[in-house]
Amino acid sequence: HHRPNPHPHAFEYWSHAACILPVEEWPHFAFRRRAYRSRPHWNHDLPPGVYDQVIKQLRTQGPLTATELGGAKRTSEWWDWSGTKVAVERALMYGEVVCVERRGWKRVYDLAERAIPDPLLHDDLDDTECLRRLVRLAAQSLGVGTRADIADYHRLKAEQVDAVIADSGLVPVTVEGWGKPAWADPAALESPPRGRHRTTLLSPFDSLIWERARTERIFGFTHRLEAYVPKPKRVYGYFAMPVLAGGHLVGRVDPAREGNTLVARQVTLNGPKAVPAVAQALLEAASWVNCTNVRVERVDAPDLRTPLTRELAQTLG
Repeated sequence: HHRPNPHPHAFEYWSHAACILPVEEWPHFAFRRRAYRSRPHWNHDLPPGVYDQVIKQLRTQGPLTATELGGAKRTSEWWDWSGTKVAVERALMYGEVVCVERRGWKRVYDLAERAIPDPLLHDDLDDTECLRRLVRLAAQSLGVGTRADIADYHRLKAEQVDAVIADSGLVPVTVEGWGKPAWADPAALESPPRGRHRTTLLSPFDSLIWERARTERIFGFTHRLEAYVPKPKRVYGYFAMPVLAGGHLVGRVDPAREGNTLVARQVTLNGPKAVPAVAQALLEAASWVNCTNVRVERVDAPDLRTPLTRELAQTLG
């Protein structure tokens, strides 16, 4: 039997999409929990009595996975939830239940009152204050953004942003070439541009690049997730990960894993200067999944294949 993590640092909730969020942000989502509680229509029907039974079971036996709650799927279709799964997911949206850990891939559900620290648990913030905080947080994360950028960060509506932005402490700015009003985090305007730059592979869902229009506007880089594109039509690969280096996006890697080898199935480089950065990013990614070797398969600029494999060999050597 698993006891809950006594001090969770994160919880799962609907922000930009289904996201892992710092537990300190629990209070800011009170507006969304209230909206779900008063929502009349749902995609899945909730059988009578199941919701209360799930809460009771979590109270006496929790934390539990959906399977442990008796919530196996009715068919092999991924969307065909059992009544128990419908109930526990709805309880999660209402904020009565929370997920602060996973066992393997499975969400572990617990009562929010047990898992969320007391000072954060209570839904004291009104909708306006929730929105003000989320708008401020979005701008702090983005540094600078248009209304659409800031709204997209936590999937707010444009009118929700408009209602609070003047009172959010953000500074209205003009960004050359954007053609739309923008707002900046005051701290970002005060500090000189930092010279520290991370070199790494980015998940296609990384918050730096998840808003495609913004990624194109800032980095001149068009990125699409091709996992759902038929194989013959893919340009960059199944799960191409952009390479961040020196504040620029300098290429893409479509990774896979075979035993202790990280395989770069397809590498796209923005030129010879990107080679050391891509090698460094690949080596770091190998360490994430305990791989001790890196193999490069296809390089879109064939003349860069040798320099890339040489760079990797020197470090792995």
